[in-house]
Amino acid sequence: MGKIKITQTKSTIDRPKDQKATITALGLGRISKSVVVENTPQIAGMVNKVNHLVKVEEA
Repeated sequence: MGKIKITQTKSTIDRPKDQKATITALGLGRISKSVVVENTPQIAGMVNKVNHLVKVEEA
């Protein structure tokens, strides 16, 4: 599995608690903050849950 770069593009204001928790668990929390993580099935599921709030690129 490769690495992916996840960047938060939208705010979590007025989002459900589970989406806010997922953003926090990914290591994000501010717009434009990025993290590079291993592309595992668990991370892919988390990204899928908040795909409208983040941008994903190959790293």
